[in-house]
Amino acid sequence: MKPNSSYLQKPAEVDRKWYVIDAAGKPLGRVAATCASILRGKHLPTYTPNVDCGDFVIVINAAKAVLTGNKLANKVRYYHTGWVGGIKEIHYDKLMAEKPEQAMIYAVNGMLPNNTIGRKAATRLKVYAGAEHNNEAQKPVAWTQEIK
Repeated sequence: MKPNSSYLQKPAEVDRKWYVIDAAGKPLGRVAATCASILRGKHLPTYTPNVDCGDFVIVINAAKAVLTGNKLANKVRYYHTGWVGGIKEIHYDKLMAEKPEQAMIYAVNGMLPNNTIGRKAATRLKVYAGAEHNNEAQKPVAWTQEIK
């Protein structure tokens, strides 16, 4: 390797790890931004933008994540059914009460790129409303770095 060349990781060289992030009492968007960064692999020194080199992420206590300000009352998620006039909306106070996992998935997916790498990275995200998860066999490690 030349002295001034950069290292480019190959897809066959990717070694994926499992991380657990506890979202209890933390802002939903900041947890989602940390998850998106881990899923892309930006925390690694071998990060390569055109290679899917990210790790697996398990988010626990998604129901205890907080929305700051008036977002719980004012924030709305819009989606379309595909039919004519099929625009739908769901308010975040209802979404956090009924499906808090889905709110975290929406936030993380919005921070991933809209291409094949982003879609593949989104499949490595596991979200649970409570403190228990069923991925103990993968021996996940707690994420110790700060969630900014």
